[in-house]
Amino acid sequence: MTKYRPRESSALSPAGRITQEIIARLEVGTRPWVQPWRGVPVSRPMRACGIPYRGMNVFWLWMVADMCGYASPFWMTYRQAQELGGQVRKGAKSTIAIFYKSYTKEVEAPDTGEKSDEARRVLKAYPVFNADQVEGLPARFYPAATLELVEPEGREAELDAFFAAIPASLRTHGCEAYYEPGIDRITMPAPNLFTGFDHYYATLAHEVCNIASVLISRTVDGLCALLFPNHRTACCAISGRES
Repeated sequence: MTKYRPRESSALSPAGRITQEIIARLEVGTRPWVQPWRGVPVSRPMRACGIPYRGMNVFWLWMVADMCGYASPFWMTYRQAQELGGQVRKGAKSTIAIFYKSYTKEVEAPDTGEKSDEARRVLKAYPVFNADQVEGLPARFYPAATLELVEPEGREAELDAFFAAIPASLRTHGCEAYYEPGIDRITMPAPNLFTGFDHYYATLAHEVCNIASVLISRTVDGLCALLFPNHRTACCAISGRES
């Protein structure tokens, strides 16, 4: 499963960045298995002053909160966090909120040469942090948990030992399950978000299989490179793609 990438899309336009993340979600959202855990509940996104966001910001910030596991509905700039007495945690990555900037531009009619002012709008963005990324804010920015934290039934010591022996880091965070090959880490929702440990183990096993697929892919690619030095060029020629 994919995860939110705060910096990978920094060079894209605001529209391109949001579109890229939506496409990534749709690609993993067509999986044939159903998410067997509860998401972290999030209310309508709000500015630090309490005014709700509107338009695309609602959908976008909802999506980011869901991917990152944020429970607070409040979003703010770095400066706003400081003015409220808070401090963004070291290493926290911002996302974007968008707005339209209006301006006028003088244009010339191609047929008559007549000049006139034309109203235009351009999409802009600014960096924001969720209140869950900020320490020291007033209590109103941190809503109480609405999920009852009860461990589900079906925990098996043997399965715990089996997964503990897997040579990969396991992190419990947010409400997304995914594997990061670059740092060899599996991220899982907390067990209390699942309806049963059988679903938890099944989801964890799915992510462990992703480790195996990455290792197999690397091994096959390495063998092909060793035995057939020009295998990439041949594959590209057959498929019609550029190398």
